[in-house]
Amino acid sequence: MVSQLEVPARDSNHCLPHTVEGLVQVFTSPHRSFFTSVMAQALRIAGQGTSVLIVQFLKGGIRQGYQHPVQLGQNLDWVRCNLPRCIDTPDLEESEVVALRELWEHTRLIVAEGKYSLVVLDELSLAIHFGLISEAEVVEFLENRPTQVDVILTGPEMPAALLDRADQITELRRTHRP
Repeated sequence: MVSQLEVPARDSNHCLPHTVEGLVQVFTSPHRSFFTSVMAQALRIAGQGTSVLIVQFLKGGIRQGYQHPVQLGQNLDWVRCNLPRCIDTPDLEESEVVALRELWEHTRLIVAEGKYSLVVLDELSLAIHFGLISEAEVVEFLENRPTQVDVILTGPEMPAALLDRADQITELRRTHRP
């Protein structure tokens, strides 16, 4: 059973007394198996009526790309890179670099429009580490996004400049108990 909340429309004359500033959250881990908890958070928020965008920079697939977002329910758009494969190395063909850059540019533009309240940038740290997106561009993106937009950044080895801008950092570690 799926429930959907209907949010009343506001007229342009109705203003809130103050705007809640969006948070930057970082989820990092040395292994790449923690996306489930981030996805659960995004689905829960979308289910409550909030618009969510999930961008997976290093995942590809058949008929992917920002031109073909997967829509889960009414409030969650999920886009992947327009590639036939997943990226796991910095050694890419020029067409793969172009596809990733196009996804990044699209992400920057659509977030600037303010359509989404939560934006998840999955494996962003790996895209930075592979030299596909510059750390400076991401810092600029975070500083210039609409103030009410929450952003979740994921990936291993998150750059210090992004950790410094985070309101919350979650580091997932495996523990081995006898």
